[in-house]
Amino acid sequence: MTTLIQPTSLSRRNALKLGGIGTLSAATIGLLAGVPGLARAADSMTAGDVSILNVALGLEHEAIEAYQIGAESKLLTPGVLKIAVGFQSQHKEHRDALVATIEKLGGKAVAAKKRAAYEKALNVAMLKNEADVLGLAKKLELGAANAYLGVIPSFADKNLAQVSARLAADETMHWTVLAQATGEMLPMKALTFGA
Repeated sequence: MTTLIQPTSLSRRNALKLGGIGTLSAATIGLLAGVPGLARAADSMTAGDVSILNVALGLEHEAIEAYQIGAESKLLTPGVLKIAVGFQSQHKEHRDALVATIEKLGGKAVAAKKRAAYEKALNVAMLKNEADVLGLAKKLELGAANAYLGVIPSFADKNLAQVSARLAADETMHWTVLAQATGEMLPMKALTFGA
């Protein structure tokens, strides 16, 4: 399983890798250096990143369940169903990567809710045809893209900001395909997402 945190260059943080010991956290460095304030600040920054990642994980749980509900609805034509299942698979990959990263940071990943909670939140009783299902999926993908873009400046670990941008790109791609499937015109103005 691949985690989201992948060092891209040799930095002080990456230089602290010691064989099988792993990377020393900023909190550990602060404690070793006798600077407890640095340790507390680093723990707080990591906790903030974990909180953001858990919100993102919640979005992925919701998307996975929404696509499952759509797939089981019998409202999707075979071609659209294939696309929906493909997007759900990507959301499962997002989920797995987020869980691995949260755990690597020492956090506890939020669990998915029960199906009934998603059905209520998504108002699935209103889904009467394929267009309704696609409209719901499109709305969720746009919301996720905007959420991922919106949190980029909030990460203490800038590697996570890059990951958030990559996730936003996937969500934007999903939205674009769904918009085309529903016959919606693509935005003609620049800077449509993340606003």
